[in-house]
Amino acid sequence: MFRIVEKELSIEFPWGHHLHCMVCQIPTRLARQDFLCRLTEPEDNWARIRSILELVADAEGNLKRLHFLLLPETVMPSDRVEDALDIIRERFHVNTVTMFGVEHTSLQDFRAVLERYHADNGEVLSQVLEDIASGDVEQLPVNWAVIAVKESDGLLRVFLVAKSHPYFGEENPDAIHDLYRGKVFPLFRCQPNPFNFMAMICFDYIYRTLYESNISAVIEKANTLFFHTRQRLDLLAVLECNPKPEHSTFRDVVNGYYGEYLSHNPGVRDSVTVFCNTSGDSRRGNAPPEVTFGRSSVIIHEGHKMPSQQFDEFETDTFGGIPVSRIRFGTATRLYYFNLPVFHELDPRTTRVPMRVHSIYQPGENGTWQRVYNQ
Repeated sequence: MFRIVEKELSIEFPWGHHLHCMVCQIPTRLARQDFLCRLTEPEDNWARIRSILELVADAEGNLKRLHFLLLPETVMPSDRVEDALDIIRERFHVNTVTMFGVEHTSLQDFRAVLERYHADNGEVLSQVLEDIASGDVEQLPVNWAVIAVKESDGLLRVFLVAKSHPYFGEENPDAIHDLYRGKVFPLFRCQPNPFNFMAMICFDYIYRTLYESNISAVIEKANTLFFHTRQRLDLLAVLECNPKPEHSTFRDVVNGYYGEYLSHNPGVRDSVTVFCNTSGDSRRGNAPPEVTFGRSSVIIHEGHKMPSQQFDEFETDTFGGIPVSRIRFGTATRLYYFNLPVFHELDPRTTRVPMRVHSIYQPGENGTWQRVYNQ
């Protein structure tokens, strides 16, 4: 159901220093069109995304040290993917990773993008071709995401993943509402400085059948990595357009991922989980008014202790008492810039907090971004 393949990257992350990540909690408005979940205001979305890419490319101040840029699920218009990749290819600094979700396209169109970038997506393309050969599925909708990596030599590598969760399918009797289920997901291994990360799309984080689950496959792969190489899964990024980001199901999976109730999982114990959601201004079809987008968050094991505190733009807590420390953001449209912890355990000789929010940006005039919080 959920197969993980390793991909080697040539990225020179700094030795002995924390990395930096920006979560872009921006709005999206979606509606069903021809059995696809499409953006109703694609040019507005693209203008907003382009302004973020330009902000990162200009790299003023501490943004020169940005390593990971995360945008939510289904925010990128499908016909603007190449425009975004051109900006990343031509203007981004080397050693950067950019992740963004794309609105629904048909499996036939997704296959065309895979063929364009077949060098880095051989396993995914082979699986799609096998699925197409097995039945009439070319018009099924695909919820997909792009992981664009600009390596240390300036080469841009483009990886594609398709959501594995069925989305509409179990709520409608007609097969046209099924979502194509992706089966191949990359685990990226950076060299020469070891750093390992993965990306998932929203409900992929919680999806399971009667006999297996996606997250257990991630844990098993990370444990194998640890026992063979003594390396871990350092970062798990989850791109969302989630109207219930703090649903009990997500909390249960986080609890099991870090809780170690039945066995010790050294491969994921020190990983950082980043949930990048759309903002509270998002709209999705005829969703009821009580839905709440936003609440992007960063979660680490309780061994990295952070005191519970409340600030204007974010707070720290334990996600309802489970064995984690969490930074929980609000629902407004914001860009959150923070560090990923470098130490695997709290140093008993210091009270230094392992994670810090460096900057927060809000929409400004004429499509710009201005800081509302700067540490």
